[in-house]
Amino acid sequence: MVPPVQRDQAHTLRRLHDGTGLLTAAAMRKLDENLAWYRALPAEDRSWVGLVAQAGISSFITWFSDPSTPPHGASEIFAAAPPELTRSISLQHTLQLVRLVVEVVEEHSDRLAAPGAERDLREAVLRYSREVAFSAAEVYARAAEVRGAWDARLEALVVDAIVRGDADDALRSRVAALGWSGHGSTLVLVGTTVDPLDDVRAAELRRATRRSADDALVGIQGDRLVVVLGGEGDLRAAATSLLPRFGPGPVVIGPAVPSLDEAGRSASAALAGLAAAAAWPTAPRPVLADDLLPERVLVGDVVARRTLVEQAYRPLVAAGGSLLETLAAHVENGRSLEAAARVLYVHPNTVRYRLRKVAEVTGWDPLDAREAYVLQTALALGRLAPPPGATELAARTL
Repeated sequence: MVPPVQRDQAHTLRRLHDGTGLLTAAAMRKLDENLAWYRALPAEDRSWVGLVAQAGISSFITWFSDPSTPPHGASEIFAAAPPELTRSISLQHTLQLVRLVVEVVEEHSDRLAAPGAERDLREAVLRYSREVAFSAAEVYARAAEVRGAWDARLEALVVDAIVRGDADDALRSRVAALGWSGHGSTLVLVGTTVDPLDDVRAAELRRATRRSADDALVGIQGDRLVVVLGGEGDLRAAATSLLPRFGPGPVVIGPAVPSLDEAGRSASAALAGLAAAAAWPTAPRPVLADDLLPERVLVGDVVARRTLVEQAYRPLVAAGGSLLETLAAHVENGRSLEAAARVLYVHPNTVRYRLRKVAEVTGWDPLDAREAYVLQTALALGRLAPPPGATELAARTL
């Protein structure tokens, strides 16, 4: 003789099987009536959500036939839908979906359960929904982990492209996928790491950079750390705030550029500065790449060489008068005003006046020891450089 409990359960199970269509239709109506986010989804995503709801109901009925087995988790319920659905609906939305299906089954428990077994059906669906909710959290955690790993790889590719100076449509689409807004200017800073960064420390570093500026990218290249910052705020201040995240040694800030398309120029200057920083042991930390122009020339940086000639030497040539001659006399005679005055047969105050004009023309003060070294390097480079237009003249002659 079949025990009454088993008989009631078998009766309820048959009625549940017969009522699957009723429950699914009721669930879909309730989705459309109660959940604004569901109504806002594209038609394709709405159909996938409907399949998930139907799978949840079917999975519950299957489990109800043998409650001693572990309930099917959300991974099985979501198996019919594409993985991208976790991007369209959040975990909160999924839990709302579970709660709504529970309400539908409860509302129809009087019609679906065997007489006297209504309470057992409601308790079963509550137990099942709890397990599905926990499983849904696991599904979204795994999806977030996969997205995080993919984003980290994509971010590494983007930073590597910036370092190489590759600015193309692929870079723009990739950086857009990482959430880069593109507002304001961009700069690159480089340094070293204390130790090889594990996933946890790398994730913390990325969070810190994103708090410092509107846009941020991080590239970990062995023991070298490359950070790209963008936005409309003070990017140099943001870069300085990240100083504790770097290891010992120099940290170099590249020049700000108008957009990410030109970030390769900032990265090139910063990396050249990092390679040359050892030649200036007393450099500040962080140091601007443009403050390392003489050292960058020593390591073969063509951009630094051209910059010094164009921003220091040629403006002095164009200024005419005796500024270039006075600067040469000053730096070549131990930076002594009196010695330069004797060579030039002028008063020391005249030398001082001309040097102030040099500072106005070039932006570097020859009375400052460090900036005098920059100007002396520019003077030497300018003497070695061909005069403007010589290259084009030679090409036309040939």
